Amino acid sequence: MLFEVEVVAGGNSPMDLNRVFDLLSEPRAIRRVFTADRMDVDVWCEVTGWSQDGPCPAYAALSEDSGEGTVLLIYGGDDGIRLRPEGSSGDWDLASVDQWGEPCLMLGNDAPVKE
Repeated sequence: MLFEVEVVAGGNSPMDLNRVFDLLSEPRAIRRVFTADRMDVDVWCEVTGWSQDGPCPAYAALSEDSGEGTVLLIYGGDDGIRLRPEGSSGDWDLASVDQWGEPCLMLGNDAPVKE
């Protein structure tokens, strides 16, 4: 199944992305992912999708990637995804210094996620 991720750099995402992915599995809603934080240290992070209206679901699906083989695609709303270290307090907020945005993540196909 082909799926397009199109994110324009703005309040949440630091960069544009327009890419079509060939999904190999049905997307599933997730709330946590094990990935690098802003200091490049792998930690459990809470994740949400981000749209013009704020938080929305984030999803994980296996996808083909021509350069990497199979990856785990983490994606969200039309403004990408938003992450924060697990256990952070407060609401999802673009002004929070503990949170950061990405257009999507392409992780190893065995990267741990939690619903």
